[in-house]
Amino acid sequence: MRQTSGSALTGSRGSRIIGSASPGGSRAIAVATISTLVVVGLLATAVVNSPGWDDVKQAFFDPEVFSESFPDIADAFLLNVRIFLVAEVFILVFALVIALMRGLQGPVFFPFRALATIYSDFFRGIPTILLVYILGFGVTTLQLPGVPISPLFWGTVSLILVYSAYVSEVYRAGIDSVHPSQEAAARSLGLGRFAALRYVVLPQAVRRVIPPLLNDFIGLQKDTALVALLGVVEAFRQSQIDSAGSFNYTPYICTAILFLAITVPLTRFTDWLIARDRRRQLAGGMR
Repeated sequence: MRQTSGSALTGSRGSRIIGSASPGGSRAIAVATISTLVVVGLLATAVVNSPGWDDVKQAFFDPEVFSESFPDIADAFLLNVRIFLVAEVFILVFALVIALMRGLQGPVFFPFRALATIYSDFFRGIPTILLVYILGFGVTTLQLPGVPISPLFWGTVSLILVYSAYVSEVYRAGIDSVHPSQEAAARSLGLGRFAALRYVVLPQAVRRVIPPLLNDFIGLQKDTALVALLGVVEAFRQSQIDSAGSFNYTPYICTAILFLAITVPLTRFTDWLIARDRRRQLAGGMR
């Protein structure tokens, strides 16, 4: 009887809390919506009423130029997507190898640790655009036997080298975040060092670094436009061609819209993953 009455009391109290919180939440949503509309309206009014708006509208927001250039730019954007997908696969694998090399213990593995450290420091220190130029124009000019001379190939390689250095640090942070007791427990069950790393440490580390990995890949998707510097006709290069032919900058808006169509959903998905992990941590702490 006491448990029943306590449950009823808790239920009625919970319903009162929910009922009292619901109007407040609705008011907060209404205030946020109204304030957003007011701010956006003021900004739009300021832009539209600016002295040079007519020139900007004609140069960047021409509907006719947009409809003519969008199909070609959309077709070229598929190349950006292919570059992104190919580079992402190699980056995930190569960066993991670099991170594992930096975590090797013992003096015998010092050359591997040093090589991985030099690689990470070098490719994180050099601007991506410089590496694209160096590999895209330098290596192809050498004309070495058996070495590809495609600018697309070396532009993609440049992205892989740079982002592998960044992602390796993300992996390493995830591996270091796993408590040493996890590995010790695995070793006590008879697993070797590498088996413990493979079956116990890495699965936990990879789950923890998924949100920052997605953030890096959002940047990778945008940086695929850098291969245009080598003459590869992807979305940005196609927009340059269309802009030069129409004497109008609207094709650049087309390209921006296509990149936003990819990066914004990825950003929101990353935020959702971060919020979910935070809720799980809070729930685990309460237990």
